[in-house]
Amino acid sequence: LRYRPVESRAEAAIPVDGLPYRFARLATRPGQYWDLSRDGDPEQLGTLGLPEFHTPEQLADWLQMPIGRLAWLTRRGTETERPETERDGHYFCRWMKKRSGGWRLIETPKPLLKSVQQRIAREILQHIPPHEAAHGFVRGRSIVTNARPHVGRRVVLKLDLENFYASVHFARVVAIFRRVGYSREAAIWLARLTTSAAPWSLAAPDGSDDTVRPYTARHLPQGAPTSPALANLSAFSLDVRLTGMARCFGAAYTRYADDLTFSGSQRLIRALPTFLPLITQIIQSERFRVKKEKRKVLRNNQRQTITGVVVNAHPNVSRVEFDRLKALLTNCIRYGPSGQNRQHVPDFAAHLRGRIAHVMQLNAHRGAKLMALYERIDWDR
Repeated sequence: LRYRPVESRAEAAIPVDGLPYRFARLATRPGQYWDLSRDGDPEQLGTLGLPEFHTPEQLADWLQMPIGRLAWLTRRGTETERPETERDGHYFCRWMKKRSGGWRLIETPKPLLKSVQQRIAREILQHIPPHEAAHGFVRGRSIVTNARPHVGRRVVLKLDLENFYASVHFARVVAIFRRVGYSREAAIWLARLTTSAAPWSLAAPDGSDDTVRPYTARHLPQGAPTSPALANLSAFSLDVRLTGMARCFGAAYTRYADDLTFSGSQRLIRALPTFLPLITQIIQSERFRVKKEKRKVLRNNQRQTITGVVVNAHPNVSRVEFDRLKALLTNCIRYGPSGQNRQHVPDFAAHLRGRIAHVMQLNAHRGAKLMALYERIDWDR
């Protein structure tokens, strides 16, 4: 269907009451409108246990807010997809330096939109299962489950996807909601609630337009509660194809967010000149890009580390991570914990316990050493 937005009710020459629903699209024939609310699949929604709504009014009722406020959150009726300034938009924006160089935009939703996104994440996205190869931000899975299939392999191949969240554009998010049974109209509104376009006034710290460009079209904002699940679902087809390709070479495949890992035997080592171009082609055909500078091939005579877990013989914490955490705990004992919380974590004690629990899960002996240090910290200092 080809349609254009209704620019004004006066131009449409038909009252709002004559529309199939508010904000319906004006069709190519004068005085007619497309009804995009009737192509949903209630049976599919029921199978997944998802709330059923097909029009903006029904979505507003589900979110318990006036339709006008919902339209404001989605920027319906505005002249441009992008706000003029951060103040005009619904996200707080800040740049974060990447460890590998360059800059990443963190977009945190403002309170009202954040509450809406939290409900979408909790009542819709958590009920849609990702692919079994996806381990990042999935309940019951972790960096440990991501690393486990690759333990004791002759070779480990690691790839990173470039600008993973920013690569997932508006149309792909619409397709995710359509695939689970929502009407086209409902899917468009849900996608507008869960995507962002950077303000016109946004400038990168390095002054480069190329740094800002990936964020100018509507995309998944890194910092929104809905983005991890939507990113996993957007990569479902990628996971299916890469899992199948890996099996053809007797290899294992997992993905933790934008980190792709393959591992296998001598057969995979011999096939690497063929295997690498094939999986790169699949990734590009799924509209993602590989960071060529972060591609690594690790043999079993090297330390094979996957998302911070050493997998040469059995899952283990890396010595670097253990030493770093041990030094942090020691400094907390000597100088007090308040001065060591340089990232201003709200519950620093819980943060440290979580990191120790992660080490304990991989290496009980090292974890016990760290816990002994933790118990010596004076939290009143």
